[in-house]
Amino acid sequence: MPDFLLEIGCEEIPARMIEAASLDLRDRVSKLLEREHLSARKVISSFDTPRRLAVLASEIPSSQADTSERLTGPSLKVAFKDGQPTPAAHAFAKKAGIEVTQLEKITTPKGEYLAATVTNKGRTAREVLLELLPKEIASVYWPKNMYWRRPSERFVRPVRWLVAMLDDEVIPLEFAGLTARNETRGHRILANHAVKIPRAGDKYSEVLRHCHVLNRAEREHKIRKDLDAATRTIPGARWREDKNLLDAVVNLTEFPSAILGTFDDSYLELPEEVLVTVMRDHQKYFAIEDAIGKLLPHFLAVLNTDGDPKGIIRHGHERVLRARFNDARFFWQTDQKHPLRERAQWLKNVTFQKDLGSYYEKTRRVQRLCSWLCETLRQHGTPVRPGVVHKAAMLAKTDLTTELVKEFTELQGIVGGLYACAQQLDHGMPASTRQAIADAIYDQYKPVSMEDSVPRTVEAAVLSIGDKADTIVGMFALGLQPTGSKDPFALRRQANGIVKTIAEHKLPIGLDQLSGDAYESYRGTPAEQRFSEQNYALALREFFRERVEFYLRDVLGFKYDVVNAVLAAGSDDVLDAVRRASAVTEVRDLADFQSVAAASKRIRNILRQAEEKNISRASEFETANENAEEAKILNEQLRQLTPQIKKNIEDKNYLNALRALATLREPTDKFFDKVMVMVDDEKIRANRLALLQSLLNNFSTIADFSEIVTEGKESAK
Repeated sequence: MPDFLLEIGCEEIPARMIEAASLDLRDRVSKLLEREHLSARKVISSFDTPRRLAVLASEIPSSQADTSERLTGPSLKVAFKDGQPTPAAHAFAKKAGIEVTQLEKITTPKGEYLAATVTNKGRTAREVLLELLPKEIASVYWPKNMYWRRPSERFVRPVRWLVAMLDDEVIPLEFAGLTARNETRGHRILANHAVKIPRAGDKYSEVLRHCHVLNRAEREHKIRKDLDAATRTIPGARWREDKNLLDAVVNLTEFPSAILGTFDDSYLELPEEVLVTVMRDHQKYFAIEDAIGKLLPHFLAVLNTDGDPKGIIRHGHERVLRARFNDARFFWQTDQKHPLRERAQWLKNVTFQKDLGSYYEKTRRVQRLCSWLCETLRQHGTPVRPGVVHKAAMLAKTDLTTELVKEFTELQGIVGGLYACAQQLDHGMPASTRQAIADAIYDQYKPVSMEDSVPRTVEAAVLSIGDKADTIVGMFALGLQPTGSKDPFALRRQANGIVKTIAEHKLPIGLDQLSGDAYESYRGTPAEQRFSEQNYALALREFFRERVEFYLRDVLGFKYDVVNAVLAAGSDDVLDAVRRASAVTEVRDLADFQSVAAASKRIRNILRQAEEKNISRASEFETANENAEEAKILNEQLRQLTPQIKKNIEDKNYLNALRALATLREPTDKFFDKVMVMVDDEKIRANRLALLQSLLNNFSTIADFSEIVTEGKESAK
């Protein structure tokens, strides 16, 4: 069984696109082989660098297996006339690839027909791949494409060579005007020439390694090793770990090495956030810090070559970084001439969204919304400083007018927090208050992802929630909801941030109340006149429900049936949903609870069927109208337990409430074993339906237990 190799060589691919495209190409080749019955016996692997995407499939069948197919032709009456075959019989024989005399006669429910057994000879792997691979290559997804020959041929960058091999045999497929060969190319600087690949498989990696091209794991290992070695030349120093930056430089290199550079320590007077952003985001440099995390006047650059023995490259990097730091220092000093409180009026000239107005208008809305949120927190006993929130909301967006943010847009919010800390916001304001305002402004965009931390203080959390809610509600009211994979305003990310912040800060904020208050802040504004979506509230409620579901399932790790059960009983209170999910998770595998969950499904089905058939139900269970002892016992135990269950639910002690419900297992089981609900007697039937409704009401206060998987294992939902 031969090994298969495909390599697409091109100009340097943007680092951020490589990993996803490499996985996409691997999946496409894997599905192609599986679809054509040529599946590899081993796991298909990928190999990617800035100049190539490759897929290696070990031990694939050399050809497809032959298959037999039974064909049914025309009826016997149509196929033969006066004992002689008609044109219909000849046509069917030709289609089957056999002589008329070889056709069979079969009897079907419709009568006698002609039939033929056809053997389809499997094609060779070479034939299949030669025909189908070009289409798969052209279908690889890229955020942006380009063309260099004709508009119909697109790829992320110009393709310069192709390799397609089965063992040592070349598959001469064609793509982008090139024909595949058995030649690759080495490192652009260290071995930029054609190199023959003797055979697909392990030989491919050996050839690339020999011409200074390493695979992803080898590149990361070498980068880490070189960074460690360079950092050890500075006593007590360590390089600052940065996973995203490390992934980026891995995708920027084929044979990496690291060099140590320095900069004037006078630049350390600038905030660390500014210096690190310049080094990381603009230059792809690693910062160096001391043992306590303080920034040192050094940096590490990763090169795509084997070193810098003469220090020429290092000198160039130091010169570029010095210019960048000078720009940052100039912007910092220039911005201090106009304090943040003065810049608040400048926001009138900065557009937030064409239909929602300027950032000044957004600031006023967020201030009102945050004031209402603060009052809600105070009513529930959550300590909060409304004055801090109000001032922070007023200044939150003012850094958008600063030169530093215009140059380094990724620092918005952070710069505002730094400036608020460095400036005198109001005469006589205590330093602690100014710091609290600065912290809230600094954290206003957090969390930017589910991996990011939430704002550090309650005041910052309120500002973050209010800012995001204003954006989400405004966009929904304009009819600009996310659709499918499209979310141009990052509303899902912002809603995820709201849910996470509420949950982790344990804030008593309901999502419906938040949405309603956010809409009220638009009331009477010019933006409200532009709202086009009248029924946005239902869509918004479902949108937030999906975000709560995502948080419970994908972030906190609750099982899907627990999440479905909990959210069926309500998704407005995030904190409450987390508590209920934790309680249900703790008891879901207990035998008593499993039985109650199964009973809940049965009860729900009976009540639904009764409603569909318009069968009446009594308002409450009457013992005098019941002749079954099991029903009376179940009702009595439920009556005794109901106050206890309600008290536990009011106290948010859901675990005790569920344990109390689980004690109803025995009387419930006996009821269903001995008692028929849908009896002919209307009065008894209505009475028993009332008992089931009462049971369901108690069961459903915490979760819809009919959603819980009660079989021995979860379904593959």
